[in-house]
Amino acid sequence: MTKFKLLKNIITSGKMQFLMEAHNGLSARIAEEAGFRGIWASSLTISAALGVRDNNEASWTQVIDIVEFMNDNVAIPLLLDGDTGYGNFNSVRRLVRKLEQKGIAGVCIEDKLFPKTNSFIGGEQQPLADIEEFCGRIKAGKDVQSDGNFSLIARTEAFIAGWGVEEALRRAHAYVEAGADAILVHSKLRHPQDLLEFLQKWQECSPVIIVPTAYYDFPLENFADKGVAVVVWANHLLRSSITAMQKTAGQIAAEKSIRNIEKKISPLAEIFRLQNMDEYREAEFRYLPQIQKTQAVILAASKGEDFGTLTRDIPKCLLQIEGKTLLETQVATMNDLGIKDISIVVGYKKRAINVPHLTYIYNKDYARGGIMASYLQGMAGVLGPCIVSFGDILYETHVLRDLLEQEGDIVLAVDVSWWQGYKQNREIDAVIAESPPAEGYLACRSFAIKRIGTGINHQDAHGEWIGLMKLSTRGTEIFKKELQTFFAEAKNSFSQADINDFLMRLISRKVAIRGYFFRGHWLDIDGPEDLLLPWSAKKASKAKSTNRKEKRR
Repeated sequence: MTKFKLLKNIITSGKMQFLMEAHNGLSARIAEEAGFRGIWASSLTISAALGVRDNNEASWTQVIDIVEFMNDNVAIPLLLDGDTGYGNFNSVRRLVRKLEQKGIAGVCIEDKLFPKTNSFIGGEQQPLADIEEFCGRIKAGKDVQSDGNFSLIARTEAFIAGWGVEEALRRAHAYVEAGADAILVHSKLRHPQDLLEFLQKWQECSPVIIVPTAYYDFPLENFADKGVAVVVWANHLLRSSITAMQKTAGQIAAEKSIRNIEKKISPLAEIFRLQNMDEYREAEFRYLPQIQKTQAVILAASKGEDFGTLTRDIPKCLLQIEGKTLLETQVATMNDLGIKDISIVVGYKKRAINVPHLTYIYNKDYARGGIMASYLQGMAGVLGPCIVSFGDILYETHVLRDLLEQEGDIVLAVDVSWWQGYKQNREIDAVIAESPPAEGYLACRSFAIKRIGTGINHQDAHGEWIGLMKLSTRGTEIFKKELQTFFAEAKNSFSQADINDFLMRLISRKVAIRGYFFRGHWLDIDGPEDLLLPWSAKKASKAKSTNRKEKRR
């Protein structure tokens, strides 16, 4: 359905509908996301956003340029507050043609003289247009429209200019006869008795639009059964933004710091979301020649309950080994191999993490949910090849390099030193491969995985998945799609699921998962004693003294 038809349906629905003011592409998107079915492109707020007065100081072409950006940014229709039509009948003809060309669903023109003055500034002194001349503007606009659903709304300022209900009715009837699709009747009384009398005598000859800026205390249900088709909230997004900007600017000026304001305002990520940057990244990936740069996602939302007071003020990923945090070491390993586009899923004590050049993704459900919520949010913006890693492991550069070189859409890094973990009675993510890696496994160390989980008998296990995964471009697409499907099908149990459950789900759905088998040269930080291990010595063993294994998030 076209936007022209959508707006026409709003006006003629028979139920009172609502339009929200917007003045640029961003505010239009916000109005749409709030649930409004249509937008009022206000001349007052567009002018104010440009820093000029609402008396046609902004030219009609400048207004249309802005409205075009608004229309491009939303799927709902726009009704332009077109002032007087910017001149005589010929101006209205050009205006309607241009609006239709740009997909703007309708325009409202008012019966005043060009250049107009805002209705709330000396309205009684503002002369109204001659009725016949204004009817000529309406007829001219209707004659040139090419889409039968384009809406031309006639606005009478009779009440604003100090005239009574009989003049308002006389003008409204003439405008409908001239072809107007609806009548906007404006009033600036706190109690709109003039408008109520108009509606009583109008008897629903055509749809009526009202703008309750002045009579905001008057209950709208009093209009619902009197033929009011549309209510316009005409300036409230701009006014609310002015209040917020003044408060923010004043606080920053007084404190000479943004420390206390940052947590009160929208993050930059919200701006990028409203700008639809995800779509651009997908388009960039689709249309530009691709140098396949690998992205990375580090899952680091957990506290680390087994570390006691060590993680009272910091998350687990900020624990240190040999003077460097786990996160810094892992990022440095990725950087060594040219992986610079790194996202980190944070949760517990997220503000304590301050590693530069990372994209931070907040898992607000980290305390309630398991690791699947972090996977779901961390993978949402990933395109192309990707490395996904737990945040509490360390691995030497060659382990990651060899993993990147393995063929396969989904490849897990699997350590064949699994027996050491079992000797210490430690729970591991055990793996059973299609073929067991033999002593000469270095010659052929990639095998299809048949099973993965913590409940596998140690005598059957071929290795331990260390929490490091490589996804090809296709693997990323499969992983994300299946993850979304899993979430949709198991919303109630999703947060309690484990990554092994999801990997087994993939295997059961005939998704090929391979294991890259290697020996040692990594660390799994499960308890305080692991922090004393000499990472610089590149220990091939990772023997544990406990059976702790916190569920990572």
